[in-house]
Amino acid sequence: MKKTFTVFLLLASTSYFLSCVHEPVNLLDDSLEALLNQRSVTGYYDHFILPESDNYAALPNQDVKNPVTAAKVELGRLLFYETGLGLEPKYSVSKVAYSCSSCHIPQRSFTAGRFQGIADGALGFGESGEGRTKNPLYTGDDVDAQGARPLPVINTTFLTNALWAGSFGSFSVNTGTESVWHQDTLVEINFKELQGLEANNARALTVHRQVVNKAVCDSLGYTVMFDAAFPDIPASERYNRQTAAFAIAAYFRTILTNQAPFQQWLKGEKTAMTDQQKKGALLFFGKAGCVSCHNSPSLNTLPHKFFSLGVKNLYQTGHEVFRTGPADKRNFGRGGFTGQPEDMHKFKVPQLYNLKNVGFYFHGASKNSLREVVEYFNAGIPENPDVPVGQIAPQFRPLGLTEEEVTDLVEFLENSLFDPNMQRYAPVQTLSGLCFPNNDALSRVEMGCK
Repeated sequence: MKKTFTVFLLLASTSYFLSCVHEPVNLLDDSLEALLNQRSVTGYYDHFILPESDNYAALPNQDVKNPVTAAKVELGRLLFYETGLGLEPKYSVSKVAYSCSSCHIPQRSFTAGRFQGIADGALGFGESGEGRTKNPLYTGDDVDAQGARPLPVINTTFLTNALWAGSFGSFSVNTGTESVWHQDTLVEINFKELQGLEANNARALTVHRQVVNKAVCDSLGYTVMFDAAFPDIPASERYNRQTAAFAIAAYFRTILTNQAPFQQWLKGEKTAMTDQQKKGALLFFGKAGCVSCHNSPSLNTLPHKFFSLGVKNLYQTGHEVFRTGPADKRNFGRGGFTGQPEDMHKFKVPQLYNLKNVGFYFHGASKNSLREVVEYFNAGIPENPDVPVGQIAPQFRPLGLTEEEVTDLVEFLENSLFDPNMQRYAPVQTLSGLCFPNNDALSRVEMGCK
């Protein structure tokens, strides 16, 4: 018995010794941590960790006029999908047939599912938005279509000024641009001293032909929720597009890709990323230099920066597009807003999470895969002859990546930065009970919604 016990102790101690001595050490993790510490603006890699969605106090860039609360988030979450607000369509056939989410679909990472979003004036859904087409009763000029590829409404708490041109929002990069805020009645909202989300959402509800007032709130059942979300606003001012915009902005700030593998790795789960993805991350934050522009937790840049990469505009890519063309100021990016020659053809650096299943890239949707995007950066050759060479960003030059390095970088972008469960941010139903994100007859059939 004594001999058996001695043998057991010997085996146990040997096993423990071997497990300690031979515990696998992934040098890629050490290298990546060191590089992230070097690239972080704070000096520590935890700078890149996204907040938890319900930790409202940790959500940056909140509007002092609109602090995030649970009541606002829940109201905004329903209003964003509520087709019952679509009460001012161009033609009555599209009444209550579309919503904000028509162009920002959760299962497509809150993008439109196609190269150009269409709200009022479209039919159909397909599997996830790709089947949406123009209603034949509408002309191309009648539809509510976006002039550039729709930006996703994820990680927008790291946004200060909205849209590709940064046109909306009274502060940050728009400080000092007050002289151009009178260019149209929509941009004049910047005089209300609002952050980008609050300003843009109020504009969007108007542009996208949606109605919010006391009668609508009563009929759809939202009055009590507005009362809970905005108790400090007088009842006479409580039910309108501005308060609805505030609620939707609060909701937006909670839509975070904090379950992506890179986020899990940052929080200590080192097996969340594969070795290939870690190699891609080392390229992103190292040799490829992507972090020089994509350096915030959402991998956009703060304060916002605008660059020209010489890519094509939406109307130049061969797609059938509506309400945009060579004279559309949205095709001039920041310059279309400021009117300054040095800003022409320059567009905001976007966030980089959940691009895997988008299918269209750059403001003009001129690329159809992330590999094409990386290859475009690697070649460093502008594709749009209408963009003067002098406007091209000096950072846009050949990267010298090998084919294997391109593959590794694409793997990091596609899969390490992909949060697979964005549907968690969508409601099961809205108060109206209407189908969403669209409520036209064809969409209802394709979505299986009655």
